[in-house]
Amino acid sequence: MSVRSLLAGAALAGATLVPAPGSALQSSDAGSSERPPILEREREIALARSAAPPEISADATVLALVRDRGFEVAVEGTNGVTCLVSRSWPRAIEPHCFDREGSRTILPVHLREAELKEQGWTKDAIHGDVAEGFRTGRFVPPSRPAVSWMMSAAQDLYNDEGAHVGPWKPHLMIYHPYLTPEDLGLGAGPPPADGPMVVDPGRPTANLVIVMPDFVPLAGAGAEAGADSPDVRPPGAR
Repeated sequence: MSVRSLLAGAALAGATLVPAPGSALQSSDAGSSERPPILEREREIALARSAAPPEISADATVLALVRDRGFEVAVEGTNGVTCLVSRSWPRAIEPHCFDREGSRTILPVHLREAELKEQGWTKDAIHGDVAEGFRTGRFVPPSRPAVSWMMSAAQDLYNDEGAHVGPWKPHLMIYHPYLTPEDLGLGAGPPPADGPMVVDPGRPTANLVIVMPDFVPLAGAGAEAGADSPDVRPPGAR
């Protein structure tokens, strides 16, 4: 069964969503040979759900990373939302929740990018593969604005160069294909540190980042991320 059909609501618990290649994770941009650590299952589920308020994430499908098998369905949900802990860098903790339309259209792209990054593809090559996927219909852009939540107090981020920077800010990403900063009157200058900002401008995966006032705490965890987070804007933001 395809990733897209699995995430459209026909997922079976334990079904593999992304085959993880046997090679170590290695980005030619970072020169790292480290692989993402496998988290204790209950902690990974809690981290994934902390991406969005519990009113959204409590009934979500949750994906978990399994060594050499990729992401699998750990919890079957009922509301069309899919949550997972992304790892754009080996030790990054990037909890995401995608709404129903985001799960159908953006999440398969997100998982494909993670797969290619683990194989050592460059950023340009990954962008080319995704563009070809949209051209051939392997991927489809959202048919309505799609939403991703990244509001976890437990987020632990790395910048484009692979340097550890810790948490950024709780935020939503609203996907609108081919959106540009100019469409919103933002102009060509740097975006404000607290948003709004456009990531992947002009592409099918373009999205508007909106900073939210509060983090979602990790259930059972200690202190939340502080308010004085460093200015680590999402990759590709304008």
